[in-house]
Amino acid sequence: MDEFDDQLDAIGLLCPLPVLKARKRLMAMGRGKVLKVLCDDPAAIVDIPHYCAESGHTLIGQGDGDGFQYYLIRKVG
Repeated sequence: MDEFDDQLDAIGLLCPLPVLKARKRLMAMGRGKVLKVLCDDPAAIVDIPHYCAESGHTLIGQGDGDGFQYYLIRKVG
């Protein structure tokens, strides 16, 4: 899944900043839009899926890049 509407570069940020910045960016996006989050915080592999489960957003994909992970989050509501 390479299609997304906005991208957040959170590389170099540590917990909880990637999730907090993703939350803020998602608040500004429309329903059904997809945010791609780039980060290299090892805790993100737990934090971002947990955030999605708690907030109701849908984690539609995740994977590894060159020294970072990416997460694709579809906004609900």
